[in-house]
Amino acid sequence: MQVFQKTITVCEDDIDDLNHVNNVRYVQWVQDIAKEHWLTYAPKTITDTYSWFLVNHFIEYKNQALLGDVLILKTFVPVVEGVSTTRHVEIINAKTDQLVVASKAKWCLIDNKTLRPTRIIPEISELFN
Repeated sequence: MQVFQKTITVCEDDIDDLNHVNNVRYVQWVQDIAKEHWLTYAPKTITDTYSWFLVNHFIEYKNQALLGDVLILKTFVPVVEGVSTTRHVEIINAKTDQLVVASKAKWCLIDNKTLRPTRIIPEISELFN
């Protein structure tokens, strides 16, 4: 199972009235890293043909992140079956190694022409291994 990751630094725009990262920002980061992972490894022939639709999303807030914190965003896809995948995202404080957010989401593969769910082909499954 391939793990894709990137590092970000919390900036002022990420902070809410309680002086920590706004919960909505975490949801955006979860979506951003999923998309970045897909676009990094999927060839244009596949991204032109297929897209992902979010079916459900569970997010657990474990610790807070503050202005200037460096965060490691990690994502991996341990389950690929039929028309869907289960994607995990972890957001970790780089300095303390504390888990800040854990997310699990079910994504459905969509054919871009028909806009209907389609079975995940082996070429796509292999992108996550």
